[in-house]
Amino acid sequence: MSLDEIDKKLLGYLQEDCKQTNKALSIKLNLSVTAVYERIKKLEKEGIISKYVTLLKKDKIQKTFVTFCHVKLVQHTQGFVVEFEKEVKKLPEVLEVYHVSGDYDYLLKVVVSNMESFREFMVEKLTSINHIGSTHSMFVINEVKHTTAISL
Repeated sequence: MSLDEIDKKLLGYLQEDCKQTNKALSIKLNLSVTAVYERIKKLEKEGIISKYVTLLKKDKIQKTFVTFCHVKLVQHTQGFVVEFEKEVKKLPEVLEVYHVSGDYDYLLKVVVSNMESFREFMVEKLTSINHIGSTHSMFVINEVKHTTAISL
């Protein structure tokens, strides 16, 4: 599906605040409420809009200890990759997992409450997954930019 300029603006507005009413969006886009509704439904049907979520303030829920953790598997075989990915998806502390190129095989974004919680996560959960050869963790000092919006 090809996105026109109105679709791009609509997606931008929805990424800023998906709880805006279709009426508010129609005013911003100079379209009828029905036209906005139909465009949103089309974007959902095409899979461009995959879901709507609520973003939480980490400091308000005491989950401010953010770590990026590199993981290297002992071997990069299909079985090891499939098993690791299946197991790491089950860990609620892991918000994002990327299979990457370079010295390590995976990059994980881990969010917990403090250093002690991170240690527990590493010892009791992450390193208990089979086939992990090594890990390397980096702790976030300051979050300079965080967005979920994709530029169109």
